[in-house]
Amino acid sequence: MTPVLVFDIETIPDVDGIRRLDDLPATLTDAEVAEHAFAARREKTGSDFLPHHLQRVAAISCVFRDGQGFRVRSLGTPEDGEAALIQSFYRTIEKYTPQLVSWNGGGFDLPVLHYRALVHGIRASRYWDLGEDDRDFKWNNYISRYHSRHTDLMDVLAMYQARANAPLDALAKLCGFPGKLGMDGSQVWTAFREGRIEEIRNYCETDVVNTYLLYCRFQLMRGGFSEREYEDEITHVKNALAMEPAPHWAEYLAAFGA
Repeated sequence: MTPVLVFDIETIPDVDGIRRLDDLPATLTDAEVAEHAFAARREKTGSDFLPHHLQRVAAISCVFRDGQGFRVRSLGTPEDGEAALIQSFYRTIEKYTPQLVSWNGGGFDLPVLHYRALVHGIRASRYWDLGEDDRDFKWNNYISRYHSRHTDLMDVLAMYQARANAPLDALAKLCGFPGKLGMDGSQVWTAFREGRIEEIRNYCETDVVNTYLLYCRFQLMRGGFSEREYEDEITHVKNALAMEPAPHWAEYLAAFGA
């Protein structure tokens, strides 16, 4: 089977970049720099959601499903810098050429990863191949919107219409899956400043499992899974999570009714 890699990122303000671009005094704290950027953004757009190029990657979590089984992990360690996390993500693609799956990955996660990889000078030749190295990639690659090596479930289900987009948490719960537990994206910056990196990584991991479960439901809908195959896969995921020692999985399975 083609390996499936479901991914999700959590981000924080790139305070070093904001300092440089806005020529801010070094005496400002990270929190003050971020609030400066949030205030400017609110004045311009009414929201404090920063543009993609001013986001810094704090965590990348993945589900990896292949013939060997189901695994969910956050890349790197809590101590790793941003460049190491991003390099690990692209290294996985280089090694396995997986089917990428995301929820809003085309609209957020991948553009952020592109900008940050550019900033750090990270190589990702397999990911960026448009057919120069592998002819098959001319007709099916990770970059072209309507090719299938990356399936952005939110985008596909909304028929590429932004006004039809739905949030991951709501769709997961509507389908009977646990949805988000304990945190949401708006709380990540506060958690990061408080040193709660492991909590951020755990939250990101539950998001990728929600996304994988929705991908399984999508495969059932489009005929990629029979009803028996779908039920077997959901059971396989539950059993795999039950073997995980981290306490957030016990909470997740309890919410799943497992």
